[in-house]
Amino acid sequence: MIYLELFLHFLKIGAVSFGGGYGMISLIRETVLENGWLTENEFLSFIAVSESTPGPLAVNMATFIGSSQGGVAGSFFATLGVILPSFIIIFIIAALIGNLLKYAGVEAFLSGVRPCVAALVLGTAFTMGLRSFFHVGNITDTVIINHREILIFILLAGIGFLFKKFKKKNLSPVIMFLIAAVLGVMLNLS
Repeated sequence: MIYLELFLHFLKIGAVSFGGGYGMISLIRETVLENGWLTENEFLSFIAVSESTPGPLAVNMATFIGSSQGGVAGSFFATLGVILPSFIIIFIIAALIGNLLKYAGVEAFLSGVRPCVAALVLGTAFTMGLRSFFHVGNITDTVIINHREILIFILLAGIGFLFKKFKKKNLSPVIMFLIAAVLGVMLNLS
């Protein structure tokens, strides 16, 4: 039964999410917490692992969450669910792309969806930041400042800023993850 649940939940997420993996994070979070598949901290760890591994964020998250709930078969059904809507939509768009973008309604639709995607990503980032830096999940939680994670965030932001200033390009996300991992190990061992 878990396989059908994983498939249907991730099918819904894949069908109604816009903006790629980052746009899906809020829906994935809501789904896994409502179903009791993961705790908030486990979810944050899954995001970190999903970001650190090759492939699209949403596919990685579906695979890891599916695996945690139903093993290899669970990862297969969750991943299939999240990619199937995109596959079908891209297949249809590819067949119609030449004619589709010339319609004002399509452009109007996309101009409405873009701010929504930005709001979802920012809202999720804000919620994750509160949880990571202050251990606040809701209004009644006691604020506990996580100095290590705040320090790592500030150091990474500074490193990224300095790299951009002097090299005139962004530092590779892979390098940022490696730096963050090293900082995490160093600060947690001290």
